Amino acid sequence: MVPNDDPLWWRSAVIYQVYTRSFADANGDGTGDLAGVRSRLGYLRDLGVDALWFTPWYASPLADGGYDVSDYRQIHPAFGTLADAEALISEALAYGIRTIIDVVPNHISDRHPWFQQALAAGPGSPERERFWFRPGGGANGESMPNNWVSNFSGDTWTRTTNPDGTPGEWYLHLFAPEQPDLNWNHPDVRREHEEILKFWFDRGVAGVRIDSAALLVKDAALPEVPENPGPGEHPNTDRDELHDIYRSWRRLADSYPGTRMLVGEIWLPDIERFAKYLRPDELHTAFNFDFLARPWDAAELRASIDATLAAHAPVGAPSTWVLSNHDVTRPVTRYGRADSSFAFATKRAGTPTNLETGRRRARAAALLTAALPGSLYIYQGDELGLPEVENLPAELLQDPMHFRSGGVDPGRDGCRVPLPWRGTTPPFGFSPAGASAAPWLPQPAEWAALSVQAQQSDPSSMLWLYREALRVRRQQPGLGDGPLAWISGPDGVLAFARGTAFVNVTNLSERDVALPEHLSILLSSAPLHDGMLPPDSTVWLRTQHEPPENAPRH
Repeated sequence: MVPNDDPLWWRSAVIYQVYTRSFADANGDGTGDLAGVRSRLGYLRDLGVDALWFTPWYASPLADGGYDVSDYRQIHPAFGTLADAEALISEALAYGIRTIIDVVPNHISDRHPWFQQALAAGPGSPERERFWFRPGGGANGESMPNNWVSNFSGDTWTRTTNPDGTPGEWYLHLFAPEQPDLNWNHPDVRREHEEILKFWFDRGVAGVRIDSAALLVKDAALPEVPENPGPGEHPNTDRDELHDIYRSWRRLADSYPGTRMLVGEIWLPDIERFAKYLRPDELHTAFNFDFLARPWDAAELRASIDATLAAHAPVGAPSTWVLSNHDVTRPVTRYGRADSSFAFATKRAGTPTNLETGRRRARAAALLTAALPGSLYIYQGDELGLPEVENLPAELLQDPMHFRSGGVDPGRDGCRVPLPWRGTTPPFGFSPAGASAAPWLPQPAEWAALSVQAQQSDPSSMLWLYREALRVRRQQPGLGDGPLAWISGPDGVLAFARGTAFVNVTNLSERDVALPEHLSILLSSAPLHDGMLPPDSTVWLRTQHEPPENAPRH
């Protein structure tokens, strides 16, 4: 089935995030690849997703899991070839699944030809103007140009070495030193990224996810960050000039047939500033991290839902909902902790969790998010209920967030462990039988019970719950994009109606609660107790018969 030409497909889409390195390994080298994804397209179709979002699959030294791109027009050899990517885009479309790619416009790899040319050309050269090279302060240039703090902890400046071995200029990197920031005031930078978008739109991708979308533009004076910067006053975040860039990208996307969707990774506390990126001539959607970061608490989650819907309403953009991604502690682990919120600054190794509680809450959260208005993102493995792997051997850790924090931050490797597909022992079908190489990160032995094979015929499993949720979501006219109406109820309960015949009830209290009047139960994350909804559970209710002329939404 080829997706229809609905120009509004993105407003209600279920989008599945593929971390290629950990999805499926077809050639047995221990690393996931595009051929592995192609071999599992039937699984993704049966799961019920509308699109796949791939984290960067490009040529890269993998200093930051592929977010250090050295060539946007080539595929990393471990993942396959450009021909493999083109075949995947085409084959997925035949299954009714669109493809969304990741671009990383804030920075490139230090191995990228542009940066290598800049290093070779030396101070004052045109090649260096594409980046942020600056002389240092102090008598001998030994001081960094400013004291900005890296998103990966530590400094944001690295000093170069001149050909004669003497210390040279410094260059800016808001992330790792292997990821030099681009100067978006330079026309070459803007032109190149538009050409990258064209390259992939010409190959049939349906959308682009923009990494660190609020960080591209810097104040050219590179001043220190004010203690309390006002709107638009931060020197490297949420600069007003960004909007011209995204208007240009939107014009380009709109020049192609069908809707080529732009979604931004935007972490901003200011709701009004956030909404500006979603005006009709800019990005289609942006990730909603506030909901993901909130604890398992009814008041907190309702406040986030209300704030999110309020932020999107003035610009007419749909909200997005996500429980995790390749950077975030998995829900089964996170929701089992005393503090079930998420923040990079507080992530620590050895934090206790109750996986039974976490699993129950993750099931309830899966239904809650799937019932909210807008589009839904699912990170690979969440549909299997995988926990965070928190006992990886230290010598196998690869995440720069871990190393740049001096080991304080456990890093993000624990949510990137390869998926279990079948069998009772690792690699659980991630690699072909008899493969000589082990998966790039080891899988826990207890994942045998969480494999696709173990769950696919079990009505009590997380995979079964996700499949049913997406099936109901697709068939219920009130779900996906559209209004939400809150229903009053007991403290600790989130109840709301979608459309004329659907009600979601999520019980975050410590007691069983009665259900509102309904005709039937569509789906429940846990068995009812004598008709009552137990704690940490969600139920979907049909409240009246749909008129026969109401067709499925998709």
